[in-house]
Amino acid sequence: MDNTAHKDNAFLGSGWAFPVSFSADNHQLNLSANETNINESINIILNTRKGERTLESNFGSGLQQFMFRKIDSTLKGEITETIKFALLRYEPRILVQDIKVAATDITNGVIEILIIYIYAQTNTRHNYVFPFYLKEGTNLPRK
Repeated sequence: MDNTAHKDNAFLGSGWAFPVSFSADNHQLNLSANETNINESINIILNTRKGERTLESNFGSGLQQFMFRKIDSTLKGEITETIKFALLRYEPRILVQDIKVAATDITNGVIEILIIYIYAQTNTRHNYVFPFYLKEGTNLPRK
């Protein structure tokens, strides 16, 4: 990426890469910027349980409250509203246009969430796909 493109997207922000990691070459902290930084932020918000952050107990989406629920239109509506509220509150760089919730693997309790959003500053449209597992630990081998 050239320097001009980096300056044009500077408003998108940068920060520590998530998960936190270090470069093997120079032992420096890996950083993320622009679209990658926003997608990592969305992922952090959606995966964080309410009360998990000590100094900011309301941070996160609280999607975990929907674990082990029956997959129906009510659940899909509740998930949509929960995500809209969490992203509105904790990711000001984007404006959510639409959220689509689809049961992709009912047997294993997998829901795929498509978030369609625009960057608040440029009206550029993007999307993010988040796999949500209604059953924790379903990928563990049986003994």
